[in-house]
Amino acid sequence: MEAALAALPRATPSALAPYYSQHLRWHSCGAPGFQCATIRAPLDYAAPGAGDVRLAVARKKATGKGRPLGSLLVNPGGPGGSAIGYLQQYAGVGYPAAVRARYDMVAVDPRGVARSEPVECLDGRRMDAYTQTDLTPDTRKEEDALVAADKRFAESCGAHSARLLRHVSTVEAARDMDIVRAALGDRKLNYVGASYGTFLGATYAGLFPERAGRLVLDGAMDPALDARRLNLDQTAGFETAFQAFAKDCVRHSDCPLGGRRTTPAQVGDHLKAFFRRLDAHPVPAGDKDGRRLGESLATMGVIAAMYDESTWQELREALTSAMRENDGARLLALADSYYERDASGSYSNLMMANAAVNCLDLPPAFTGPEQVEKALPAFEKASPVFGAGLAWASLNCTYWPVRATGEPHRIEARGAEPIVVVGTTRDPATPYRWARSLAGQLVSARLLTYAGDGHTAYGRGSACIDTAINTYLLHGTPPAAGKRCS
Repeated sequence: MEAALAALPRATPSALAPYYSQHLRWHSCGAPGFQCATIRAPLDYAAPGAGDVRLAVARKKATGKGRPLGSLLVNPGGPGGSAIGYLQQYAGVGYPAAVRARYDMVAVDPRGVARSEPVECLDGRRMDAYTQTDLTPDTRKEEDALVAADKRFAESCGAHSARLLRHVSTVEAARDMDIVRAALGDRKLNYVGASYGTFLGATYAGLFPERAGRLVLDGAMDPALDARRLNLDQTAGFETAFQAFAKDCVRHSDCPLGGRRTTPAQVGDHLKAFFRRLDAHPVPAGDKDGRRLGESLATMGVIAAMYDESTWQELREALTSAMRENDGARLLALADSYYERDASGSYSNLMMANAAVNCLDLPPAFTGPEQVEKALPAFEKASPVFGAGLAWASLNCTYWPVRATGEPHRIEARGAEPIVVVGTTRDPATPYRWARSLAGQLVSARLLTYAGDGHTAYGRGSACIDTAINTYLLHGTPPAAGKRCS
């Protein structure tokens, strides 16, 4: 059995005292009501005097008259998603009014992400080439091209972000959050994390169980799994979501993948056949930079739509345009949203930070193409539609310039207050089994289940889920053990 994450000493080491005694200097930023500040953290917690990393923090003060409950930190996941962007675009205005009335809504971009000394790798033009790399190689030449692309990406990150790459782990980001907590003047950390944000929040609870307040971990990850198992489970998760999409698609007259009598397996076969056509003959996409829709970008466009069932109609229309009208623009737009590429051809650092954190947190899933080839049957069994591409995509950490510092481990957080772990039964990116596993590891966890589709559950339309989480955040009362919503 994997070792459990060990809690840090309760007393703050003297070498870290200057970081814990910081005062945040707030200034107006972004939309009205938002404030921003910066805070320092040690680049290397083992050598606090060896340099700092500057972290961006944002908040929106509580808006109501009730008793203030302190700060509520939010993180949208990734890794690599901007928590500040999430706060300004959604959480600070879209979270339930009762929560925003009582909490100062706060976000910190983790080290290496967005506004917090972002990891930098490829420029926009080279990212365009990277995202079009063939992820289902049919020949040794195509296989070599895929390996070369992963090597170029890794070498570029090493060349442009050498100082940071050894210090963007989840453990370090969790320790940074404790410095932010102290600067905010909160005795305990209250937190809502989604997707990878659940791993970050659980890690915080494991390191500082006595300082963990009301924690909601929505769309939970399982820290006890190795990289290959995580990727394989996620592959199965996308297949589960696709099966739900397929059943929904054939109920609509505009479904380009089949009619009412078409089975989900046949829908998958039709989509795979379309991908194969694109592999040989990409279609125009109306892109000013000359990109065409090939198999890799089309696959990512479909995967992007699996995260939220409200996007399924958009996906049907995008597939119809590409398959029947030879116009890949809509499907390309979905892929661009996944990669956070804007109309100017610039990318956020999402995918760069994502690789940097993941490749530091766990040893690579595969040591080379030979292992991928041996694993292909398992991945294709997990998902006949996406398995091969996601198996080959798992090579991304194989050539990373920095060795992993993390290993699979359990997180127990003994001594923490009740922690709410949320799992969605047909979640594509964080399979429900991960939520069950994390809830089984955390000593004080309560598992809250949403029987439905999409990635994460809070704030996505279930009054049952939202009421349970709001009650916990506002009153400290966790949902009953085994509570299930639909």
